[in-house]
Amino acid sequence: MTSHLTPVPIVVAEGDGIGPEITRATLSMLEAAGARLAPEFIDIGEQVYLRGHSSGIEAASWEKLRRTKVFLKGPITTPQGGGYKSLNVTVRKMLGLYANVRPCVSYAPYVDSLQKKVDLVIVRENEEDLYAGIEHRQSDEVYQCLKLISRPGCERIIRYAFEYARVNGRKKVTCMTKDNIMKITDGLFHQVFDQVAKEYPGIAANHMIIDIGAARIATRPADFDVVVTLNLYGDILSDIAAEVTGSVGLGGSANVGDQCAMFEAVHGSAPDIAGKGVANPSGMLLGAVALLVHVGQADVATRLHNAWLKTIEDGIHTGDIYSEKVSARRVGTDEFTKAVIQRLGQSPVKLTPVNYEGGAKLTLESAVTETTPSKKERVGVDVFLDWRGQPEKLGNELAALSGDGLKLTMISNRGVKVWPDGIPETRCTDHWRCRFETLTPGKPVTVMQVLSLILRVGNAGFDPVKTEHLFLFDGKPGFSLGQGQ
Repeated sequence: MTSHLTPVPIVVAEGDGIGPEITRATLSMLEAAGARLAPEFIDIGEQVYLRGHSSGIEAASWEKLRRTKVFLKGPITTPQGGGYKSLNVTVRKMLGLYANVRPCVSYAPYVDSLQKKVDLVIVRENEEDLYAGIEHRQSDEVYQCLKLISRPGCERIIRYAFEYARVNGRKKVTCMTKDNIMKITDGLFHQVFDQVAKEYPGIAANHMIIDIGAARIATRPADFDVVVTLNLYGDILSDIAAEVTGSVGLGGSANVGDQCAMFEAVHGSAPDIAGKGVANPSGMLLGAVALLVHVGQADVATRLHNAWLKTIEDGIHTGDIYSEKVSARRVGTDEFTKAVIQRLGQSPVKLTPVNYEGGAKLTLESAVTETTPSKKERVGVDVFLDWRGQPEKLGNELAALSGDGLKLTMISNRGVKVWPDGIPETRCTDHWRCRFETLTPGKPVTVMQVLSLILRVGNAGFDPVKTEHLFLFDGKPGFSLGQGQ
């Protein structure tokens, strides 16, 4: 077993822009606070991209990350132009960091805040949704991005949110989706939330549609405690919550999985102020505080966080949060760092002190319920075409290609049914979903029937760009109707 005093190996990447400045400042504060860490450094970001690595990280760095399992990452700059993949997304997926945890706290009146009483945590699913990055151009006019949601992915992040609430003394978990529109994907997330919530009777649980939920976070953030949501929504919500607290620059973030964890500031690399000595290291520092809790150094985390709170309370502020009304002194990065170090051992008087002693590490076992495979039955296929013309003409020509147990039943354009019985006011693009369904209910459609249909469609001069097979799962449709059906 590792000694309590043995330094914990971690990987550190300074990143781009203000990254080196705020990372070095953070490391100075960690050392002064007595953090027992052994940093190993890697290069990431712009310099690596420009060396020809499109992922922004070199292969040798993965060995260090997989060995130490703890990553303190500075912000990066992604070069403009195509071909460069998001390093954050790459690291999160490669290391299985499925949970993004962003505490959002207001520090009024010492930091000017739109809302004075904010203390909520956004728990964002980190691997799925539209951030799978699977996109295609399918015609001159239409591009697609696939939204992929899995049941295990939903259960892991939702269970994590409830466990986080339990071990941190939080009282309520709110789920946010758009399942009134995306009834299958977001509907699954809501369904799993309701199921998992039953296992935590001591924690209040409720669901909100994402649009009104986002508005309420902006206007009534005190109504929320822990919010769990899908990837894209969580990205947006966490910035809204950070903004109403007064500054995105104060936000720290943890990305955690079953084996590894990454800690960082919420904000970007801010190249416009790089090298000027004015950057605020607070976001990076608060990410490092979460790192300390994660590696079992809650004593140091408590000491450092309280010193930071005392610095904010004393009005020692960098330019991004400086206000003549409440600030005592405007300082740069180095002076702010020294001010925090000088206050080690002190606690705030008016702001609420923190105490991480006895707190749980962020990585929790993500148990996923085993499910019985459904009875899966193919009952048709949606054939997507790149075609220009009127719906009636397309419907008549495709209907003539029905046969071999499949019949054209519906054509939609951008999700709206346009055949049969469409209306002329519906504007159509060159991208058509043409649904063929079985003529014999109860008799599954074979792959050969689908291939035969696509061959007939192609031989008739049409351009199929995609197919989606239609399945029943335990007798229930696994596909959506066209709008207007």
